[in-house]
Amino acid sequence: MKKGRKKKIRFVQSMPEIAQFSPRGKPGRPDEVELRVDQFEAIRLADLQNYDQSEGAEIMGISRPSFGRILREGRKILADALVHGKIIRIRIGDVQVGVNSRRPLQKPELDHASQSEKILRQNILQFSPKNQSQTDLADPKKTQNKP
Repeated sequence: MKKGRKKKIRFVQSMPEIAQFSPRGKPGRPDEVELRVDQFEAIRLADLQNYDQSEGAEIMGISRPSFGRILREGRKILADALVHGKIIRIRIGDVQVGVNSRRPLQKPELDHASQSEKILRQNILQFSPKNQSQTDLADPKKTQNKP
Protein backbone atom coordinates (compact mmCIF):
# COMPACT_ATOMS: atom_id res chain seq x y z
CA MET A 1 0.00 0.00 0.00
CA LYS A 2 1.41 3.38 -1.04
CA LYS A 3 1.60 6.24 1.40
CA GLY A 4 1.10 9.90 0.72
CA ARG A 5 -1.40 11.80 -1.29
CA LYS A 6 -2.65 10.88 -4.71
CA LYS A 7 -0.63 12.32 -7.62
CA LYS A 8 -2.17 15.22 -9.46
CA ILE A 9 -3.46 14.63 -12.98
CA ARG A 10 -0.85 15.57 -15.55
CA PHE A 11 -2.23 16.74 -18.87
CA VAL A 12 -0.56 15.71 -22.13
CA GLN A 13 -1.19 17.12 -25.60
CA SER A 14 -1.55 13.62 -27.06
CA MET A 15 -0.50 10.10 -26.22
CA PRO A 16 2.75 8.94 -27.85
CA GLU A 17 2.28 7.18 -31.18
CA ILE A 18 5.22 4.84 -30.56
CA ALA A 19 5.51 2.98 -27.27
CA GLN A 20 8.96 1.39 -27.63
CA PHE A 21 12.41 2.21 -29.01
CA SER A 22 15.01 -0.51 -29.42
CA PRO A 23 18.73 -0.16 -30.10
CA ARG A 24 20.19 -1.85 -33.18
CA GLY A 25 23.49 -3.66 -33.28
CA LYS A 26 23.50 -4.94 -29.70
CA PRO A 27 23.58 -8.75 -29.60
CA GLY A 28 21.15 -10.55 -27.31
CA ARG A 29 18.20 -9.09 -25.47
CA PRO A 30 19.11 -5.61 -24.16
CA ASP A 31 17.94 -4.36 -20.79
CA GLU A 32 14.86 -2.13 -20.63
CA VAL A 33 14.02 1.19 -19.05
CA GLU A 34 10.55 2.61 -18.53
CA LEU A 35 9.74 6.20 -19.44
CA ARG A 36 6.42 7.37 -18.01
CA VAL A 37 4.05 9.37 -20.21
CA ASP A 38 4.41 12.46 -18.00
CA GLN A 39 8.22 12.29 -18.40
CA PHE A 40 7.78 11.88 -22.16
CA GLU A 41 5.49 14.93 -22.26
CA ALA A 42 7.86 17.05 -20.16
CA ILE A 43 10.76 16.19 -22.51
CA ARG A 44 8.59 16.98 -25.54
CA LEU A 45 7.54 20.37 -24.14
CA ALA A 46 10.96 21.45 -22.85
CA ASP A 47 13.37 19.98 -25.39
CA LEU A 48 11.37 19.67 -28.60
CA GLN A 49 8.93 22.59 -28.39
CA ASN A 50 11.31 24.88 -26.42
CA TYR A 51 8.92 25.84 -23.63
CA ASP A 52 10.57 26.94 -20.40
CA GLN A 53 9.73 25.07 -17.20
CA SER A 54 7.02 27.45 -16.03
CA GLU A 55 5.24 27.32 -19.40
CA GLY A 56 5.54 23.53 -19.54
CA ALA A 57 4.19 23.22 -16.01
CA GLU A 58 1.21 25.39 -16.88
CA ILE A 59 0.44 23.29 -19.97
CA MET A 60 0.64 20.05 -17.96
CA GLY A 61 -1.36 21.52 -15.07
CA ILE A 62 1.33 20.95 -12.42
CA SER A 63 3.71 23.12 -10.39
CA ARG A 64 6.99 24.34 -11.84
CA PRO A 65 9.12 22.36 -9.32
CA SER A 66 7.18 19.19 -10.18
CA PHE A 67 7.72 19.82 -13.89
CA GLY A 68 11.46 20.28 -13.29
CA ARG A 69 11.67 17.05 -11.28
CA ILE A 70 9.73 15.06 -13.91
CA LEU A 71 11.90 16.52 -16.69
CA ARG A 72 15.13 15.70 -14.83
CA GLU A 73 14.01 12.11 -14.17
CA GLY A 74 12.99 11.64 -17.83
CA ARG A 75 16.28 13.00 -19.16
CA LYS A 76 18.20 10.70 -16.83
CA ILE A 77 16.27 7.67 -18.08
CA LEU A 78 16.88 8.64 -21.73
CA ALA A 79 20.59 9.21 -21.13
CA ASP A 80 20.93 5.83 -19.42
CA ALA A 81 19.16 4.07 -22.30
CA LEU A 82 21.22 5.81 -25.00
CA VAL A 83 24.58 5.32 -23.30
CA HIS A 84 24.00 1.70 -22.30
CA GLY A 85 21.96 0.56 -25.33
CA LYS A 86 18.72 -0.21 -23.50
CA ILE A 87 15.18 -0.56 -24.82
CA ILE A 88 12.97 2.44 -23.96
CA ARG A 89 9.33 1.58 -23.19
CA ILE A 90 6.81 4.40 -22.79
CA ARG A 91 4.20 3.52 -20.16
CA ILE A 92 1.47 5.34 -18.30
CA GLY A 93 3.04 4.22 -15.02
CA ASP A 94 1.53 5.13 -11.66
CA VAL A 95 0.28 8.57 -12.66
CA GLN A 96 -3.10 9.78 -13.79
CA VAL A 97 -2.94 11.24 -17.26
CA GLY A 98 -5.54 13.45 -18.87
CA VAL A 99 -5.35 14.23 -22.57
CA ASN A 100 -5.75 17.96 -23.00
CA SER A 101 -8.10 18.52 -25.93
CA ARG A 102 -7.23 22.20 -26.22
CA ARG A 103 -3.81 22.64 -27.78
CA PRO A 104 -1.54 25.33 -26.36
CA LEU A 105 -0.34 28.05 -28.64
CA GLN A 106 2.85 27.09 -30.45
CA LYS A 107 5.84 28.95 -29.14
CA PRO A 108 7.34 31.18 -31.84
CA GLU A 109 10.56 29.81 -33.26
CA LEU A 110 12.33 33.17 -33.15
CA ASP A 111 12.27 35.89 -30.54
CA HIS A 112 12.24 39.57 -31.53
CA ALA A 113 16.05 39.95 -31.68
CA SER A 114 16.42 36.82 -33.80
CA GLN A 115 13.62 37.99 -36.10
CA SER A 116 15.38 41.35 -36.59
CA GLU A 117 18.64 39.57 -37.35
CA LYS A 118 16.89 37.33 -39.89
CA ILE A 119 15.39 40.36 -41.68
CA LEU A 120 18.77 42.10 -41.72
CA ARG A 121 20.42 39.01 -43.25
CA GLN A 122 17.73 38.83 -45.95
CA ASN A 123 18.27 42.49 -46.80
CA ILE A 124 22.03 41.98 -47.04
CA LEU A 125 21.59 38.97 -49.32
CA GLN A 126 19.16 40.87 -51.55
CA PHE A 127 21.65 43.70 -52.08
CA SER A 128 23.78 42.89 -55.06
CA PRO A 129 26.46 45.11 -56.58
CA LYS A 130 25.77 43.31 -59.88
CA ASN A 131 22.76 45.62 -60.31
CA GLN A 132 25.20 48.43 -60.95
CA SER A 133 27.39 48.31 -64.04
CA GLN A 134 31.14 48.21 -63.66
CA THR A 135 31.46 51.70 -65.20
CA ASP A 136 29.04 53.13 -62.63
CA LEU A 137 31.15 51.71 -59.84
CA ALA A 138 34.31 53.16 -61.35
CA ASP A 139 32.81 56.64 -61.73
CA PRO A 140 31.18 57.91 -58.49
CA LYS A 141 29.63 60.94 -60.29
CA LYS A 142 27.44 58.66 -62.43
CA THR A 143 26.27 56.78 -59.34
CA GLN A 144 25.24 60.03 -57.60
CA ASN A 145 23.33 61.34 -60.64
CA LYS A 146 21.27 58.16 -61.16
CA PRO A 147 17.60 58.47 -60.14
